[in-house]
Parts: sequence; structure tokens; C-alpha cells
Amino acid sequence: MKDLQAIADRVEIEALRGEYSDAVMMRDYDRVASLFTPDGVLRMPNVPVKLAGQKDIRAWGDRVPEFVDFLLQTTHPGIIHLDGGTASGRAYMHEIGRGRDGRSEMHHAIYHDRYQRTGDGWKFTERVYEVRYHDTSPLTGSPPHAAGAPAGPPPGP
Repeated sequence: MKDLQAIADRVEIEALRGEYSDAVMMRDYDRVASLFTPDGVLRMPNVPVKLAGQKDIRAWGDRVPEFVDFLLQTTHPGIIHLDGGTASGRAYMHEIGRGRDGRSEMHHAIYHDRYQRTGDGWKFTERVYEVRYHDTSPLTGSPPHAAGAPAGPPPGP
């Protein structure tokens, strides 16, 4: 990686993947949608769902609180293959969550990604979630804040 543009592209794509997980965990689906090109596609075959375009991604997000109590998603670096203004790659995921129906899920998964450089930086053109390990054992923990209490960073010193 002697090319400074390639280094910058890789850093920006890695930041895009981290931004996605943060937006999902914060339930900011306007931000999730903004990380995709206008015609970008998000597919989750395990659900199953295929969301085509920012409008569909945003609308899905509006419905998530109806059936998801909480979700924690951690992105781990994967690979990135650059090809000029486009790229492809994989990001590795660990995800746990509980549905409103009490059902628990834990996944180890891979996001298979396609990216495009835009005037606003790198965006997803396609993101496909492939579950590699699925566990439905009941989660014994719970979110540490009381229902209705604001979530966020702990108070400063």
C-alpha cells in the first residue's frame, strides 16, 4: 500500500463500516440509509428481507423497534479490494439481540459488501448479511439502564 489514495480509501471504507454498526445500535435509520447510494441494497437472507434504496432501508428502520427489544452489533475488520472508484470487501460481525417476543439471538456473521466512491465519500452499493453461526439460547442479561432512561455515555468526572 504505497499509494496514499489507496490508504485513504481503505481508512474511509473501514470508517463507513463502523458508522453503519453505530447507526444500527443507536437506531438511527436515517443515518443507516444515508450510508448507502440512492439505489443501494441491503439484504438479510436470514430474516428474510431485501431492502432496495434508501427509502426502503429507512422504512425498515422505522419498524425495527416494533419487533426488536435491543441489538448489539460489533464490526471486526475484514478485507477490502479496491478497484478505482469501486471496491468490494467483507466485514465480520458479532451480534446479539432480543426480540419483543422474548426470543434471543446471537450471530457470528459476515457482511459481503460492495462500495462506491461518491462526492460525499464512500457508500455501500450492496451489503449482504451471511450468518455463519446462529444461537437462540436465552440471554440472561439485560440493558443496564431502566426502561425509558436515556442511553448514552456515562457522566464525566
